[in-house]
Amino acid sequence: GRIAELLGDASVLEAHARTHPVRTAYLPPNRGERIEACVARAVRTAFAEQDGDVLAFLPGAAEIRRVAGHLAGSDVDVLPLHGRLPRAQQDSALKVGKRRRVVLATAVAESSLTVPGVRAVVDSGLARVSRVDNRRGLSGLATVRVSAAVADQRAGRAGRQGPGVVYRCWPEHEHSTLPAYPEPEIRTAELTRLALELACWGTPDGSALAWWDEPPTGALAAGREVLHGLGALDSSGAVTGRGRRMAELGLHPRLARALLDGAELVGADIAAEVVALLDNDALTNEIDVNSALAGLRRGGPGSDRWRSEVRRLRSLVKGSGGGGDAALVVALAQPERLARRRDAESNVYLMASGTAAQLPAGSSVRGSEWLAVAVADRAPGSAHGMIRLAAPADEELAREAAPALVGTADEIGWVDGDVRAVRVERLGAITLGQRQIRDPDPAEVRRALLDGLREDGLELLDWSDDARRLRQRLGFLHDVLGDPWPATDDESLLSAVDSWLEPELSNARRRADLRISAGAALRRLVPWSVAGRLDELAPDRIEVPSGSRIKVDYTDRPVLPVKLQEVFGWSEAPSIADGRIPLVLHLLSPAGRPAAVTSDLKSFWANGYHQVRSELRGRYPKHPWPEDPTTATPTRRTKRS
Repeated sequence: GRIAELLGDASVLEAHARTHPVRTAYLPPNRGERIEACVARAVRTAFAEQDGDVLAFLPGAAEIRRVAGHLAGSDVDVLPLHGRLPRAQQDSALKVGKRRRVVLATAVAESSLTVPGVRAVVDSGLARVSRVDNRRGLSGLATVRVSAAVADQRAGRAGRQGPGVVYRCWPEHEHSTLPAYPEPEIRTAELTRLALELACWGTPDGSALAWWDEPPTGALAAGREVLHGLGALDSSGAVTGRGRRMAELGLHPRLARALLDGAELVGADIAAEVVALLDNDALTNEIDVNSALAGLRRGGPGSDRWRSEVRRLRSLVKGSGGGGDAALVVALAQPERLARRRDAESNVYLMASGTAAQLPAGSSVRGSEWLAVAVADRAPGSAHGMIRLAAPADEELAREAAPALVGTADEIGWVDGDVRAVRVERLGAITLGQRQIRDPDPAEVRRALLDGLREDGLELLDWSDDARRLRQRLGFLHDVLGDPWPATDDESLLSAVDSWLEPELSNARRRADLRISAGAALRRLVPWSVAGRLDELAPDRIEVPSGSRIKVDYTDRPVLPVKLQEVFGWSEAPSIADGRIPLVLHLLSPAGRPAAVTSDLKSFWANGYHQVRSELRGRYPKHPWPEDPTTATPTRRTKRS
């Protein structure tokens, strides 16, 4: 109905095929059992309970191999069926055999192929689908649960030629949680080819078309960006003459570009050979493009199809035969996949796109500093992509293949604890070279130093003990009295650098120049109208009855640490900030250890002092411990006269 509506209320014809009943059985994995073992167990059950052959659905070739291993020794023929098998092997799975058979298949057997003789289907409930990471520029295969529609389609294969049964390898109660339909491919696919077709049709964003499922704007925009880089679209998004020529070739735009430009640069023969390989990388298991081409030229598996495609492509372009560098053709197709090894001992390469990818262990191209990567993918959750097909390259080739990616930029920033000012030449994300800038932009240097203060902290300044105490005192007054006393937390100070770190910050050029006197700088934040009251409102020291001038500790709340004998005669603790905040007295023993904490001295003399006196006078008999401390003479001496 929806298709008919999209086609302008077209007529709908219905055709009903003959179907046979299919019974459903659920055989979920046992605790700790892998899906491959569960599928093998279900296959054995199917052979024991049913006549005919068995068709088992698995997500990929690796799972097919493992299930075949579990079934080794069974008195049946075990036949794999997936798209990467040679044609002869695929054909053998589609013919009735002399013995009972189990065909272990991927989604290729869901609807496009009929497997004769099947009376039972075993469904793993899993499928492998392509996912494109447009940000990294890599595709990957993800294993997902099938939809209910796909599960029904698979089950129907058991009822093509007679009554059958489907064994589902998941719990029955989970069936209702399956998605109704599979995710439309247009939402997960790489859309560069579609973007070129839309531009040729005169609607680059597809808005003039009626869609069953609209293409995602992000993926379509990524495709258009690739086409701009290939010269297929102009700045307005309209298709160019070159773009129309690329579309006529019937290839992915990247491969069309490689064929057209490669024919001119390295010769039509090698360009056609490489493009034919890239268009069907299933033709080889080699990592090295050159080794793969050599095998196909010698007549290896798939060479007939490859040669036929090479002849077709060769006829589409002009140019001499030539025997140039295959890596250049690869790089023309995937310039952002030019890659440079991170270091001499690593198998991890940084691609021009900024994505890291690694070579499989033992790869024959591992010794190359540069690679032109043809095929790379990334498994979900993997830190790096994996290089599947590549050709050794060098910097000269990379510059030739991707001149648009080469650029120079001045980079001034805070790096490894200091200002770094360099002029860097890059190919995409790959650094080609750099040199120091003698006279960097002062504004950029200042920005870098400010980033350094944010990153490494204000401790980069010169903080004396007095400066730290001043910061605490000003912060205390801001908390108690508010403006115009300045806030002195890191965030506030960093947001006000223009008011207290100039002109020194603008004159600085490196980390060492940040040894600015923090105390002198902080005083710039205090308005002249209140600066004279700083010592009155938040005194640095307080004179106690003994005559000593004791530093006030503003680390948390204002605290005066003083020996108990020095405050004899005080009836109450002093207050600061215009009498708003009473000082907390840390009354110390003769050894300097806290004996009592109070801000209510009168109450302490009346209630707490006598307990302290009884505990300490035996330990410190040479110090005065009067009965009445309110009338006693304060002293800092260690002995009574």
